[in-house]
Amino acid sequence: MTRPPATNNSSLEGVLTLAPVVPVLIIDDVATAVPLARALVAGGIRALEITLRTPLALEAARVIGQEVEGAIIGIGTVLTPAQLEACDRVGAKFAVSPGTTSLLLDAAEDAAVKLLPGSRSPSESMMLLERGYVFQKFFPAEASGGAAYVGALASPLPDIRFCPTGGVTPAKAKDYLKLKNVICVGGSWLTPKDAMANGDWAAITALAAEAAALRG
Repeated sequence: MTRPPATNNSSLEGVLTLAPVVPVLIIDDVATAVPLARALVAGGIRALEITLRTPLALEAARVIGQEVEGAIIGIGTVLTPAQLEACDRVGAKFAVSPGTTSLLLDAAEDAAVKLLPGSRSPSESMMLLERGYVFQKFFPAEASGGAAYVGALASPLPDIRFCPTGGVTPAKAKDYLKLKNVICVGGSWLTPKDAMANGDWAAITALAAEAAALRG
């Protein structure tokens, strides 16, 4: 069977190789969106996944895209075609889903935004590969077997490169990033609650700089 044209490969690879970590951001106050994004970019983290876990997420993404030079906006926890369409409207460059449905994949074929779909089993990964998705989110990473599990997928599924997300810490990130089938990891540790509450953007920049240096 001939594989269909790669749906997300070249442009998404450019985003996922900007840094070894894509921060998973939950923004519940638009006023913090710009200084947060600037702090992350200053530390070398440019691809930002803003999750649809708050009603302000899309507005935060729009504002960051307009005001933060160097930020590459992604939208996470995308579950439906309507949410994927909303990603296009705010100018997001990539969208991230925790899993995969046929409706979402069909919608992604006509969307400008590039989808990073989620998988957690060989069968799911193979199905996505049939649709042309070389880059996939592996979620929930730690609960599904961690780095050992992801590494075990490299031999039978050599064409796929994963972005493990879910329970990833700085120490565990190093284990994932050693694997040949991992392109980057997703993590929430770059935005600790105390630093966010206190507006300690310097602390977040420092965490971003540490994350940006993980692969090296």
